[in-house]
Amino acid sequence: MAALASSLAVSSRVTMPSAAVMASSGRLSAASSFAPSLKASFGCAAPSSRVVMAAAAAGKDKPREGSKEPAQETLLTPRFYTTDFDEMEALFNREINPYVNQVEFDACLEEFRADYNQTHFVRSPEFKEAADKIQGRAREIFVEFLERSCTAEFSGFLLYKELGRRLKKTNPCIAEIFTLMSRDEARHAGFLNKALSDFNLSLDLGFLTKARKYTFFKPQYILYATFLSEKIGYWRYITICRHLNANPEFACYPIFGKFENWCQDENRHGDFITAMLKCYPKFLTSWDSKLWARFFCLSVYVTMYLNDHQRAAFYNNLGLDVKQFDLHVIKETNKTSARIFPAVLDTENPEFERKLDHLVQLHQSIIDADASTAPDLVKRLQKLPLQAAFVGELLAMYLMTPVDSGSVEFADNEPRIVY
Repeated sequence: MAALASSLAVSSRVTMPSAAVMASSGRLSAASSFAPSLKASFGCAAPSSRVVMAAAAAGKDKPREGSKEPAQETLLTPRFYTTDFDEMEALFNREINPYVNQVEFDACLEEFRADYNQTHFVRSPEFKEAADKIQGRAREIFVEFLERSCTAEFSGFLLYKELGRRLKKTNPCIAEIFTLMSRDEARHAGFLNKALSDFNLSLDLGFLTKARKYTFFKPQYILYATFLSEKIGYWRYITICRHLNANPEFACYPIFGKFENWCQDENRHGDFITAMLKCYPKFLTSWDSKLWARFFCLSVYVTMYLNDHQRAAFYNNLGLDVKQFDLHVIKETNKTSARIFPAVLDTENPEFERKLDHLVQLHQSIIDADASTAPDLVKRLQKLPLQAAFVGELLAMYLMTPVDSGSVEFADNEPRIVY
């Protein structure tokens, strides 16, 4: 799903806003952390037993024998999410909420039932043959890409599956759409996990279900973050696809040939979340919704930028310049977001790009300080001014003059035709 938000800090080093975790690897996990704590940032208490998915509670101590040990959780890794399902039910109850546009949801449901990609994710012997040719550092980078992507897709599957189950009585149509979205995410995760087997590895997804911590987000923030996750995932996939179609010599593995259709799943998911957001106009018209929309945009864009610059070698192997790739994806996602969000960041402002690059430099300096052999006290003192500069730059980006935007459906005045 690609990716949501959590109260994290970049690589345990800098406190950042949090947002959609699904876009900087395969889907490509696009969100991570920006808030000192959920309670401080969102006014959310820790999740109660009624909102935490049962799967988060129990679990095996170890993944099954022969499967890959999961990557260590950091603040930039894909995360698992939960929400207040009771509040979500109330939001989309037609007896309570007069803004639920059932006609739009019925149309969405027909799209999902069509299941255009039912026979798309078919493997061939070329997968294993291509994997065997990827060796050395490139192999390590590719395995990391597949693992992060698989985890992000599986995270979406778990959240959507539970929403489908919980909304059955309140709004069967929306519940079925979530169930079909979970079908898509499970298909993506399974395909990616099978790709890992080409590298003689696999993830124990059942173990991940039970072993990972679940981050709680209120429904409003789940919707903002999920929308961004799906749309930024679309732009990442389609951009890579178009680049490799024009430069096939860099298509080192057949999975990239699946991206064109794959990204349409992400696009449909994002369109459905758009319809959900419109069910509660306050999410798109109030003064605080403008602040939250910008917050989540900043969270997703910065997290993706930092994540990708740490993995520039992966994009270099595809013949992509990581900076130009990320800036293109950010700007296109921002344009898409402007069609529904009440305000977005001014990503065309040259200062926005300059600040992103400065964050990369500061982040790397913090990583270098952490990796030094200096005593812990010295490390903390070395990092303090860097962390302060990082937070200051984030705040400056957030306070840049925004771009007012949003759907015409929520315009203050009816547009008039001028001849």
